[in-house]
Amino acid sequence: MPPNDHEHNQLHLKRVLGRFDLLLLFVVAVFNLNVVPSIAANGGSTVWLWIISLLLFFWPQGIAVLELARRYPGEGGVYLWAKEVFGDFHGFLSGWCYWTNNMLYVPTVTLYFVGVSVYALGAGHEGLAENKIFAFFLSVALLILLTLLNIVGLGVGKWLNNLGAMGTGVAAALLIGLGLIAYFRYGSPVTAAEFRIPANPGFVLNSFGVICFGLVGLELASVMGDEIRDPDRTLPGAVAWGGVTSGLLYITVTLTLLLAIGKNQISVLQGIVQAVSHLAQRIGFPWITIPFAIMLSLSIAGIGSAWMGGSARIPFVAGLDSYLPTWLGKVHPRYATPHAALLIQLMVSVLLVAMNFFRGGVQEAFQKLLSLAVVLQLVPFLYMFAALLKFACKEGVPKGRYRRPTLLFAGLSGFVTTWLGILLVFFPAQQITSLWLYEMWMIGGTLLFMGLAAFFFFFYGRRKNGVPTGVGQHRRSAIETSEVRR
Repeated sequence: MPPNDHEHNQLHLKRVLGRFDLLLLFVVAVFNLNVVPSIAANGGSTVWLWIISLLLFFWPQGIAVLELARRYPGEGGVYLWAKEVFGDFHGFLSGWCYWTNNMLYVPTVTLYFVGVSVYALGAGHEGLAENKIFAFFLSVALLILLTLLNIVGLGVGKWLNNLGAMGTGVAAALLIGLGLIAYFRYGSPVTAAEFRIPANPGFVLNSFGVICFGLVGLELASVMGDEIRDPDRTLPGAVAWGGVTSGLLYITVTLTLLLAIGKNQISVLQGIVQAVSHLAQRIGFPWITIPFAIMLSLSIAGIGSAWMGGSARIPFVAGLDSYLPTWLGKVHPRYATPHAALLIQLMVSVLLVAMNFFRGGVQEAFQKLLSLAVVLQLVPFLYMFAALLKFACKEGVPKGRYRRPTLLFAGLSGFVTTWLGILLVFFPAQQITSLWLYEMWMIGGTLLFMGLAAFFFFFYGRRKNGVPTGVGQHRRSAIETSEVRR
């Protein structure tokens, strides 16, 4: 076999994701039950923020994903899009933020897993979720398991994603069903005053950024563009149905939490299973709590798997382009997965958990990791929406899927809303005990990750020109090979 062909085969990623896989992937990636309690804890006024975000951020996000995926198909998603539209550095910064945000976010998923899974042990074990040693080691064990599953490959790992999506749907349906039964039997303790803007809106403002964060995920499949079967036909329907389903579920579950336990009693780690336990006791089905906790734990593991696997493709293509160490661009010789990127992501995630875990309570660590993850996660969306504005303003006739008015509206509303989401998350959540430590974490963390992005880009960018084998062209070769193999 010629060397080039052997190199192409090594870098080829398998097309294993079909339409149903994508629909479930969107549900498990977009509809994340773990962010709902931290939002619902701020009261009924957050429902208005959900509606605003759905109209001005989520719908434009779907337009941006379909437009950019049509123009720039292939592995890399937000990294590839920003690079093609704005240049190499912007592409690297977009991909870097998308990847490093998941180093912060996936640990929050594992902490949420801890908070829910203890309910599966039966009554009296709920307090284990606040035991720092127990929570730390269980969350790290889950991180290791998810990494191993994704190294084995999406052909295996996608089943955890799919089971997680099904578990999410069933868990949400059960919670909503119990809430409806309780409502028709006993009425609602929620009054119209719950939906008014509170006198001190700081906590609610923080939740706006988390809401935008909760609505991301439509771009995840495009990050794995080379692993989708017939993406031009598969993506639009999956984006539409996955988006509508997730938006409705978010609003309904928020209302159900408020109905079940009220904003002042909601735990950010255990709110969902806490609500189910309360409702089940109230209507006479206490036995539901344990199987529900098991099912929700599976769903949370699926969320972590989806985001860990998808985000690892970013350093994979950045390594191929030589803006990170080139060994990050290697695939596993047996499983054809970006195993090096996955292992680095695991190690950094564990380190970040350890840094934050023992300085405060488990819920405070959760909120700090989540808030910084929000900032990093939303940076790539600034590039996505700015790309739509550039297409609308500079192309005489837009060359993609949508016309100029649609591109202008989606780009402008999405860009402004994303900036608001980033700025408002710097307001501390209710669980934060020290304002100045929180702001130091947020500002310092943002500057650190941005500074590291600049360092890696310019340091390895200087070395890129000296690479004799054309490593920077490998990503293109992988895409071309996968196109031939369709």
